[in-house]
Amino acid sequence: MIFVYIFFITLNFISYFVPKRLYKIELYSTTLFALLFGVITDLILDLHYKLYGYFEGGFQWKGLLGEFLYFIPISILFLNYYPLYKPYKNQIFYILSWSVISTLLEWLILKTDFFYANGWKLWYSAIAYPIIFLILVINLKFVKKLLKQASC
Repeated sequence: MIFVYIFFITLNFISYFVPKRLYKIELYSTTLFALLFGVITDLILDLHYKLYGYFEGGFQWKGLLGEFLYFIPISILFLNYYPLYKPYKNQIFYILSWSVISTLLEWLILKTDFFYANGWKLWYSAIAYPIIFLILVINLKFVKKLLKQASC
């Protein structure tokens, strides 16, 4: 389990030090959106439907910490290098690549005591990740539109 936290902390260092292609306000607002979206989704699927969770049933502070350590750097890394102005085939490939990597990462984390599945199947995640990443992209486009309107 400690290896999961080490991995998440490493992701945070990487996301902090990579060259940024987005404005700080874009990173800030999209990261907050990703964190809120992830935490709400996890709360519903964990506490209400009991499909999966962190460590053991019910709310866990260390699970919430893990969500902060995971959702923030993933959203930064994903959106920072998203090929927004490239052809759609590049964008689709990028989303699908991140989805495959995320599914593999989830599979590895399931092998630890950090995360458990209780009715949730890995293929559900494989289907959900492209949708999740697309929602993050839509949010980024919305933030860019708001910033453009604010500067007029």
